[in-house]
Amino acid sequence: MTPTTKTAPFGFRRNLLRPDDSERTDRVTYIELFFDLIFILALTQLSRYLYENQSWTGALESAMLVLALWWVWVFTTWVTNWLDPARLPVRGVIIALSLVGLVMSTSIFESFGDRGIVFAIAYVSLQLGRTVFMVLALARHDRALHQTFLRMLAWLSVAAVFWIVGALLPLEFRLPFWIAALAIEYLSASLGFRVPGAGKAAVDDWDLSGPHIAERSALFVIIALGESFLVTGFAFVAQESSLPGVLGMLLAFVTAVAMWWLYFDHGESAGSKAIARASAPGRIARLAYTYVHAIIIAGIVLTSVADKEMLEHPDEAMSWSTAVTVVGGPVLYLVGLVLFRRIVARELLVSHLTGVAALLVVFALAFQVSPLLLGAMTTAVLVIVAAWETILRVRTGTDEPEAG
Repeated sequence: MTPTTKTAPFGFRRNLLRPDDSERTDRVTYIELFFDLIFILALTQLSRYLYENQSWTGALESAMLVLALWWVWVFTTWVTNWLDPARLPVRGVIIALSLVGLVMSTSIFESFGDRGIVFAIAYVSLQLGRTVFMVLALARHDRALHQTFLRMLAWLSVAAVFWIVGALLPLEFRLPFWIAALAIEYLSASLGFRVPGAGKAAVDDWDLSGPHIAERSALFVIIALGESFLVTGFAFVAQESSLPGVLGMLLAFVTAVAMWWLYFDHGESAGSKAIARASAPGRIARLAYTYVHAIIIAGIVLTSVADKEMLEHPDEAMSWSTAVTVVGGPVLYLVGLVLFRRIVARELLVSHLTGVAALLVVFALAFQVSPLLLGAMTTAVLVIVAAWETILRVRTGTDEPEAG
């Protein structure tokens, strides 16, 4: 990242940007991984909330919470892409953000209950606090990026009003206000944080570290898969040993392996290479990693809920919520991967599209089978898709030793 020197009346005199042409330029640091640990708890609480609220309203609330958590994480990832975590001020801010993130995580399950105001204040503090720090860190060192974060701060401040007011109003108003707040944040980013009279940020021209963005996103996918093991493992040890329980545990493991394989066997490296050689890395990072990865993570979270559902109720009569959960997670995951590969590699994977179609057929048969059998069918589809892509890749001579 090449800073543009600019004298400003405020801000840090010390340059906190990552150095160019250094081993620290692309490196994912341990303090960033420490921040990520908070989201293991956050995703676990989110899965718990969705499992306990299997209704259309609960699904909408959970989707909003997934997008909110992802937005907090991805904004912080962009910040550490530019700032050098080896600098003590940056490290201190990340630790502070981790503490606030811990408060936010512990309030997720009751975010639409008694802890709504705690969740809202923690979320707003994360978004505004991090952005204010970036404004101060860039003021004297990168004029263009400084202006971008000023625009970002303006939009996040508007959204903050909706977060706080939504938490203070009666419960029936909370979801609409929070959806409005999230819409403001997502839409403003898609519009380049355009501010009337001040234009918009030139996102496509952002100087980014492609390997850093790709590796950070891949690590979050690993964290989400790890969270699915936690949810499934706790559900398994809480019940007496039985054949359906053992089968459900094995299916959850195979599903996680298939999801890992589909992302890391080739897709992750394709994304890293694409963003590294792109003439407009900001555009790819915004589409493929900021937006599309939210779909991938949502698919993993929903699948972890489905795994718990299979363990808790393996032989019960199928319900709409169970069918949607068990099939919906893999569908979201494959759709996210299709979009990701389309953006980064300009390829449309027939194997993944066929997998989505097969899962829709499985959903049509859902009410003729048990939750455990439905889970086995969706797992089989994921395994077949993973094997299909790998065999095709090897046969066409595109096998890569470093894959995975």
